[in-house]
Amino acid sequence: MDVVIGIDTGTTATKGVAAGPRGEIRALTSVHYPLSVPGPGRAELDPAQLVDAAVKALTDVAAACRENGDRVIAIGLSAFLHALVPMSADGEPLGPLITWADGRSAGQCEQIVAAGRAKVLQARTGTPVHPMSPLTKLAWWEATDPDTLRGTPRWGGVKELIVAALTGGPFQVDLSLASGTGLYDIHSRKWDDEALGIAGVRAEQLAEVVPTTTRLRLRPEVARAAGLDEAVPLIIGAADGPLANLGVGATPAGIAAVSLGTSGALRTVVDRPASDEAGRLFCYALTEDRWVIGGAVNNAGSVVRWAGESFAAGFERPGAEGEDADERDAALLEEAAGVRAGSEGLLCLPYLLGERAPWWRPGLRGAYLGLRREHKRPHLVRAAVEGVCQQLALVRDSFEAEGYPVTEIRATGGAAASELWVSVLASALDLPVAVADTPEGTALGACLLARHALGEFPDLAEAAALVPISRHTRPEPEDAELYRRLRPLVEESALAVLDVVAELDRLAPEPLPGTEKAVGA
Repeated sequence: MDVVIGIDTGTTATKGVAAGPRGEIRALTSVHYPLSVPGPGRAELDPAQLVDAAVKALTDVAAACRENGDRVIAIGLSAFLHALVPMSADGEPLGPLITWADGRSAGQCEQIVAAGRAKVLQARTGTPVHPMSPLTKLAWWEATDPDTLRGTPRWGGVKELIVAALTGGPFQVDLSLASGTGLYDIHSRKWDDEALGIAGVRAEQLAEVVPTTTRLRLRPEVARAAGLDEAVPLIIGAADGPLANLGVGATPAGIAAVSLGTSGALRTVVDRPASDEAGRLFCYALTEDRWVIGGAVNNAGSVVRWAGESFAAGFERPGAEGEDADERDAALLEEAAGVRAGSEGLLCLPYLLGERAPWWRPGLRGAYLGLRREHKRPHLVRAAVEGVCQQLALVRDSFEAEGYPVTEIRATGGAAASELWVSVLASALDLPVAVADTPEGTALGACLLARHALGEFPDLAEAAALVPISRHTRPEPEDAELYRRLRPLVEESALAVLDVVAELDRLAPEPLPGTEKAVGA
């Protein structure tokens, strides 16, 4: 069988998938690495580990293809958004890669907002002004180390890093990743002069922006290591969010994709760059004529993982021994499923890592409201799941306000395996939710985009139609009505406590020495 390999570089793992001409998964692998948190507000990755993981994922999947008797005809790349890494003129990393979760540029973000420039920039670049974005990260560098900022030959992200390592070729980035930097004018298709001025960088320090269907070639030594013909084209691909839409079949109008991993997102595809007046939605490219609007939330599966670590130390189901964290979290969700919708009057603001959409307020913090003696661990866990799903429903409400109605949800990500997560999501959004058969929607999206680049699917809707769906969940009408009535309380509560949590932050001591750690190891 002729297969395409998709390589998806994520925050804690690189996934590799080989897919056949009908989207069938023929091989897959996952290579993990730690996310380093070396100090307050920091979230970094080792660039060398990312490169090694991409090569290993490619090599392992290619070996599995040979064992299957399959022929690799192309490779497609996916990468997570909003990363920043200093690079040499030869494409070598000169420091750690700063991820989207790094919050050190919160002060620069506040300055841009206070100056009244945030919504204007977002309208041109498609990226909200938030500490996640390379725009504010570079502005932080400008404020703290301007000499290094200006003297660094190249500034890039994950895709630039991986492309340089795999090809050794020109300094390039795809339109999709560029559209998520906050530095690129998605309407005039060039690096934005005002954004560059705020960031303190020159256009020549940034990569050439090319279409997501651009063909590249592997370095001979990389091709040999993977056992691939040097002529196999490498398709530069797109960002993980837009590719997830493609990988779960959510490209037709009215169908939105929800990612439920460590973090979450809700996205729908439109046919041109779009911006909303309220500044609640991002806009990133899938191809030159297909764009994704939506909103990402910082907290999803991570909230249940936190609940397991905080509320269930040593927790085991009757008869179970030695459960790992995934099994423990699944048991907690099973326990929480016995609680009625609304968690008996308990409301969770799940902002353990601040929050992004729809308000893009990094200063938000988590809270439980309405806590009573009768509430137990299952109530706390269910309320956390409901809080995340309500946040995604607020993003969906922003779609409706901008004239982009949604009639169906396609879900992907680790949390989508949970019946509780999917049922709460369906009722919170009051929409049917379909879960794709493959858990690796983003990597499959990279495969499908690569086939589109080869000319197999002139219309991306043809590729999306290949994605098999086996689980369908409809909203419970009574639960949906309850969540609809509760949703305004979420926004009111979140914004009402901003001043309180800001004061708490000021009064909180610095973390004790030695408490910094690496997560995701």
